[in-house]
Amino acid sequence: MAGRIPQHFIDDLLARINIIDVLDGRVQKLKRTGKNYSGLCPFHKEKTPSFTANQEKQFYYCFGCGAGGNALGFLMDYENLNFPEAVEELAKTAGMDVPRDDSPEQREKDQQLKQLYDLLEAAAQFYEEQLRHNHNRSEAIDYLKSRGLSGQAAKAFSIGYAPSGWDNLLTKLGSDESQIKLLETAGLLIHNEERDSRYDRFRNRIMFPIRDQRGRTIAFGGRVLGDDKPKYLNSPETPTFHKSRELYGLYEARKHSSKLEKLIIVEGYMDVVGLAQYGIHYAVATLGTATTAQHLERLFKIVPEIIFCFDGDNAGREAAMRALKTALPVIEDGKEARFLFLPEGEDPDSLVRQEGTESFSDRLNNAQPLSEFFFKSYAENSDLESMDGRARFSTEVLPAINSMRPSLLQQMMLDRICELTHLSLEQIQTTVNFHQSVQPPAAPEPAFNENTQHSPGYDNHYQDDYYPFSQDETDSYTLYDETPAPHKPSINSFTPRATNLNRKPHNTELSFAQKLIALLLHYPKLAAEYTLPDELQIIEEQDIKILTQLVHYYNKHPDSSLGQLVVDWREDEALANTIVQLYEISTSLEIRSEADARIYLKDAQHGLELKALEIEISQLQKKAQLNSDDKIKLVQKIQKLNQLKSINRQ
Repeated sequence: MAGRIPQHFIDDLLARINIIDVLDGRVQKLKRTGKNYSGLCPFHKEKTPSFTANQEKQFYYCFGCGAGGNALGFLMDYENLNFPEAVEELAKTAGMDVPRDDSPEQREKDQQLKQLYDLLEAAAQFYEEQLRHNHNRSEAIDYLKSRGLSGQAAKAFSIGYAPSGWDNLLTKLGSDESQIKLLETAGLLIHNEERDSRYDRFRNRIMFPIRDQRGRTIAFGGRVLGDDKPKYLNSPETPTFHKSRELYGLYEARKHSSKLEKLIIVEGYMDVVGLAQYGIHYAVATLGTATTAQHLERLFKIVPEIIFCFDGDNAGREAAMRALKTALPVIEDGKEARFLFLPEGEDPDSLVRQEGTESFSDRLNNAQPLSEFFFKSYAENSDLESMDGRARFSTEVLPAINSMRPSLLQQMMLDRICELTHLSLEQIQTTVNFHQSVQPPAAPEPAFNENTQHSPGYDNHYQDDYYPFSQDETDSYTLYDETPAPHKPSINSFTPRATNLNRKPHNTELSFAQKLIALLLHYPKLAAEYTLPDELQIIEEQDIKILTQLVHYYNKHPDSSLGQLVVDWREDEALANTIVQLYEISTSLEIRSEADARIYLKDAQHGLELKALEIEISQLQKKAQLNSDDKIKLVQKIQKLNQLKSINRQ
């Protein structure tokens, strides 16, 4: 049935469904352990249960592979369903009929999408037919044979042939003007606006249908047979095809095995097909783009290990470095990325034919781990025997490691930096926090004294006129105090006034923003009592962005559960990437009562405001010259900071 599913129905459905009933029978060894249920994760191989589900929050999470979500998300990933199909499946379980937005606009949109899929499938069949029967097919057949491709392999991937000529497909499928427009929308025709004519996009090419996870043809890639350019041509972006998300061969790999252990990312269609012919059915290729974070996030939901395969020349090394930088922010414990470099002049297709499946598999098994390739690549351009070289090396590698998610791998890579640079952990702990998302170093305390070199125009007369008091005896900022205050607790330390909080040992590792996120996830209605400080906009941190989005969401939907939030956020790609983080944060802080939550909220809010103010004050001080407005603003910020610190001590 066509039409958009109303949001109120999805909310009602999730409220009626028990996620434990959905998991039962799909998650092995599922059993109750305290408040939660645990079992063996169905998304990666494991012997010790790391999969957990919370019946109260109607949420699941795997600490091994990072998979997480609600009942809808589980069905989508486990059964390989799209969102509407998962809703239909859950509705059957609950004995509910799925209503649809049956507006004329939605019906027209759904109808066009269905027509596009049908047309693309018809085009795929046309190209296959041309490879078998076209009288000029010999050049295409000879090319495939020269690449060692068997007829069986070509059939498995539905490889076809687009013959020479400007209107072969147009004549076959363009029966009327509406069909011609659909062919153009599908990326199969090109419109010459000057002549107001249309012609086939793919001509004299070997054709590779690109399929989505359901096996539907969504686009094509074509390899030229003559000297025309480009050598490889892909479909443009269309309503069915987004090249930054899709991967050639992923459908075929999952069709061959529903329990894949690893995937290889190669560069070309023929590499995927050639490897499959030799029994390596777990290769995929990007579609005219470098590997994106979207690609990796998607693949890591399917397998725990990804192997990047590159040529051994300089271009291959450069491509590998780009892939490395893309993989670092995505990799996490339980996931592994490795790098394989082939002999110069060889590609996976030619090498597997030359040396056979077993030898090529040995190469894959011996591919360099991400950490090994990382340090080898960065160390090549640094002299680690000299202090200057080690300093340069640290400057280059720390930002890259800082981009990683908190993990054991990140910690071990930081330890490796210590070994290579002869720096202690204490020295680099000021830059990198081992146990939480990396935060920028705390802003320096703004202290003006007689030994301080003042900015031009900032003289003692201004200080006396606008800041008549001298100093605070504890931890307030001063404008001309010669010595540091006797007690200046770090804003990164946090001691809530509530004494009856039941917290896990690692709660102290949460940042102020994470504490606030956890509080709001436990008590969404508190969002109405929390006002985002204006100063937050200067803190460029992911947790701050998530907190801001969460406050706005709960102000609009104060009665939403975490499960309902997941449904809403899954449709937005940027928000969908934060869902697992939300679950991890929510399980890191347990609060006994709403009264305690309010106390905790106030303390965390103060801490975050202090941090934002210190950063803003530091930025003002670093200006080469302060105008009169800046001077007044600086004093106001210092006064506000002192007031907040005074409140926080009470």
